[in-house]
Amino acid sequence: MVKYLIVGLGNIGSEYTNTRHNIGFKILDAIAEASNIFFEHKRHGFISEYKFKTRTFILLKPTSYMNLSGKAVNYWLQKAKIDVNHMLILVDDLALPFGHLRMRTSGGDGGHNGLKHISQVLGHQNYARLRFGISSAFHVGNQVDYVLSPFTAKEEQLLPERVETVKKLIESFGTIGAERTMNIFNNSKPPDPK
Repeated sequence: MVKYLIVGLGNIGSEYTNTRHNIGFKILDAIAEASNIFFEHKRHGFISEYKFKTRTFILLKPTSYMNLSGKAVNYWLQKAKIDVNHMLILVDDLALPFGHLRMRTSGGDGGHNGLKHISQVLGHQNYARLRFGISSAFHVGNQVDYVLSPFTAKEEQLLPERVETVKKLIESFGTIGAERTMNIFNNSKPPDPK
């Protein structure tokens, strides 16, 4: 069975649970709940796995905090013997409007400390990442407070549909590959709220 590592970036601790910066954790938690699977606390992270068709998706929520995510990523790539081309990082992005999705198979860190550390540890930037838009609706100087604040009620209303779309994107990544998945899902955006 072919294995994939799906990494949701976030920070551990109840004070971070529903913040924008923790969208990676939030997505994996929602997938686990919908799939009736549970996370186990293992080395460098919370781990779960689910199967889709002939694929096994190992879900990882690093416990090393956002800025040291590379340590957990590298450990589980080695431990589970997963090729880096079968890894997808889920990350928040201030440059995209809320709920917009953009997947790339390589590229810079865009100022994101989680991606920066992963690239440093791996020694390259050639790995897939899915950027989940959290918008940039904050005043100059308030970026840290903004990313560590909760979603608005309107955003929360739209999140279930977005999470379901990300789940389909992950399954697509594992079955038809990155290029075709990007063609289908890139620039996906949430429906207009009622």
